[in-house]
Amino acid sequence: MAKRTGAMHVSTIVARRNGKEYVSHLVRRSFREDGKVKHETLANLSALPDTAVAAVRASLSGAPMMAADERLEIVRSRPHGHIAAIWAQAHALGLPGLLGPAGRERDLAMALIVARVARPGSKLATTRWWTDTTLAVDLGITKASTDNVYAAMDWLADRQDRIETQLAARHLNDTVNPNRLALFDLSSSWMTGRCCPLAARGYSRDGKKGLPQIEYGLLTDPLGRPVAVKVFPGNTADPTAFTAITEHIKDTFNLGQMVMVGDRGMITSARIEALKELGGYGWVTALRAPQIAALAAEDGPLQMSLFDQTNLAEIAHPDYPGERLIACRNPDLATERARKRLALLAATDTNLNTIAKAVAAGRLKGAGKIGIKVGKVIGKHKMGKHYTLDITDTTFTFTHDRDSINAEAALDGIYLIRTTVPAATMSADRVVATYKSLANVERDFRSLKSIDLDLRPVHHYTETRVRAHVFICMLAAYLVWHLRAAWTPLTFTDENRPQPADPVAPAQRSRDADRKAGTKKTRDGLPARSFIGLLEHLGTLTRNTIAITGTDTEFELLATPTPEQRQAFELIAAPIPLHLK
Repeated sequence: MAKRTGAMHVSTIVARRNGKEYVSHLVRRSFREDGKVKHETLANLSALPDTAVAAVRASLSGAPMMAADERLEIVRSRPHGHIAAIWAQAHALGLPGLLGPAGRERDLAMALIVARVARPGSKLATTRWWTDTTLAVDLGITKASTDNVYAAMDWLADRQDRIETQLAARHLNDTVNPNRLALFDLSSSWMTGRCCPLAARGYSRDGKKGLPQIEYGLLTDPLGRPVAVKVFPGNTADPTAFTAITEHIKDTFNLGQMVMVGDRGMITSARIEALKELGGYGWVTALRAPQIAALAAEDGPLQMSLFDQTNLAEIAHPDYPGERLIACRNPDLATERARKRLALLAATDTNLNTIAKAVAAGRLKGAGKIGIKVGKVIGKHKMGKHYTLDITDTTFTFTHDRDSINAEAALDGIYLIRTTVPAATMSADRVVATYKSLANVERDFRSLKSIDLDLRPVHHYTETRVRAHVFICMLAAYLVWHLRAAWTPLTFTDENRPQPADPVAPAQRSRDADRKAGTKKTRDGLPARSFIGLLEHLGTLTRNTIAITGTDTEFELLATPTPEQRQAFELIAAPIPLHLK
């Protein structure tokens, strides 16, 4: 006979006889004899109260038992839910593997990315913050110094090209992106200090005058998912940045055929010639106002009769060989431009009248001085083209140039898109939608700079650290893009935005989105939140360290998740983990 060994356990037996149910609680030991599992009954607990049976069951299963004079004490409580959700999404995307081999540098780099999503701040503030959460303790970086963080940034910067090449292969290949479209746009952020060689004065898209800045170009897939970022000196022109990124795509990413989508300030005629020299590269962009005016001349192909029945028409012109020109007219945009022009003219008239009165009263004399004052006024609102000015040493008069105003008004709401994509590959409607998808990049910039990630201002002084900082923010934006997409049912984001029948018309919200905005409730009746609000709510899901007083025993326990917190993890297809690793 086999030796009867094995752990004891409480087994509950339910039997039904003569219409009645009998429940027995037996203490048993299981063992194997002659290849068969058998059970030995050691005691019958059926006569004991349910609470006593539960206590015996817990004790036999190894749960710690408390004496009557013992109690539980929460000795530590750390925010966990938002960290765990971001970490789970990062692992679902394979982000740790993209960064490089496992090690302390990768853990620190991952912590910087997760912290940038959860609570953006300076590197010093971040190292202080993450010790109060589960992030630092789970990754073993509670004692990481600022020098350790900078070393991890340098490590990440050295791997940027390899990481971005993998992202480009993942999101720009012809399987998931059959039209080989890539969106690109440029933005800027101001710097603190003046030691970084990248810091320079240039056109500030942030409206921060008098401060040095850097510029950075963001490359995304057609949906606006960040793929790569490139940092430039603060005085870099848009066309120069565009040339650099296209060469980077071709040489580093080994993508020989792409269609670049950029605005008219980015993809200029000179840049188009450079694209032609690269070979295999097409474009989707728009024409500038003087080019549109030339096509709208009396003998040109752009006539207002094209828009009698539709707001979209395709034309051709020998100045654009091998290209398609799609003319669009947006009535709402036309109305807004007319309103804005009248308002700017009225504001300019008011200021010019003030100058004219000063000249007439003799308080302002000299053609040079008068001209400087007038130049500042008309330059402020960029209305100089619509005025005829007469300035002498003692007089100043002005009138509206009606021909210039009427010529501009005739083209209100009209824009032309130029592309090399053939009609067999992409319809005119789709070309318009593709150009308008540049709004996705603008949304990414808002997320990077202010809404989610607070990229600006930049505090680092070395070129490598500045590039690493922007790259960390880009990888965080990659995470945010996926989290926002997954959490649309819990946020105010429109889950099913309708496709407009007219591609030129403004986008419309769905009824569900209007209902969410009005009721502040999701479809399931849960509170609807902003993305940041949802992260903050997830942060209230804490991991608690509990001690049994009078003993050395401690154990960890998650707070009970709210329905919103449970659904947030379900939407990213992840369980709520007790530990990150």
